[in-house]
Amino acid sequence: MNAARIGVIGAGAWGTALAQALASDGSEVVLWAREAELVGEINAERRNSLYLPGAALAGSIRATGDFADLAALPVLLVVVPAQFLASVIAGLPAMKDGGERDLVLCAKGIEAGTGRLMADVAADAAPGARLAVLSGPTFAHEVAAGLPTAVTLACSGGEPQWDRLAPLIARPALRPYYSDDVIGAEIGGAVKNVLAIACGVVEGLKLGQNARAALIARGYAEMLRFGLARGARGETLSGLCGLGDLVLTCSSTSSRNFSLGLALGQGLTAAEALAGKNSVAEGAATAPVLADLARREGIQMPIVEAVRLLLDGAAPAGAVVSRLLSRPLRAEQEPAL
Repeated sequence: MNAARIGVIGAGAWGTALAQALASDGSEVVLWAREAELVGEINAERRNSLYLPGAALAGSIRATGDFADLAALPVLLVVVPAQFLASVIAGLPAMKDGGERDLVLCAKGIEAGTGRLMADVAADAAPGARLAVLSGPTFAHEVAAGLPTAVTLACSGGEPQWDRLAPLIARPALRPYYSDDVIGAEIGGAVKNVLAIACGVVEGLKLGQNARAALIARGYAEMLRFGLARGARGETLSGLCGLGDLVLTCSSTSSRNFSLGLALGQGLTAAEALAGKNSVAEGAATAPVLADLARREGIQMPIVEAVRLLLDGAAPAGAVVSRLLSRPLRAEQEPAL
């Protein structure tokens, strides 16, 4: 077993799946969990029945509930929900030897109340950290099962940071691709969560495959419009962390956001659909702040606005769809920003 050089913060489904992938070659991975009973279950029984049932976890995963156990690790994957990122990172101990640490941000969302992307949140909470973003089309249960997965690893430190991180993260079934467009990687992941809710609504209303395909295409146009306005590159959003992730999460109930939209389309309220869930549908928190940002900055995002209305309970799903379909006719392609 190789001595641990990497830790994963957050033992939800995605954090546990990443730990499992990283441990697939026998490397020791330290996995931090908030729940003491979950730490005990992972270490004693090699399973996470709360968030990733059915996965037999590698023996080289060591769970802990103590941040002090992360102090010597130079690379930490931060996989807590977006709305808790600031408080978790602020509580991390400094590197034991005083060196610099890489924080790889794996949450997909925008902070409610501030409108900040995760890299901005992390930069304020841990000013000395070197930041990267890992994003892409990733269902946790498939990653945990060792099925082939490709992701974007966007490095704020450019190629030197990539050269340091890629060998620690890459595995035969987990293939990272390099980018230095951190903004694009973050926006792709955040916006696709909201669009996945919309696609779930289409399924819940039984509007058909034509409607879903149209929504994915027009939703991608909204993602591109918002991303370009914020300084992202179009080629980033057409890659794994944008279009790739969008296609995956808009087509399967394995997506928590799609499942939320499905429930909304079937007539449940947001509160009813979210009640009793262990895992977080990030799009529910992202939609209102994204809609506010778009409106404030004059960016047309009618699908995102429709999701916000549904989550607020301002109108039933059928009425929201009718409102989208009755918008003025226009050209499909718009001038680039």
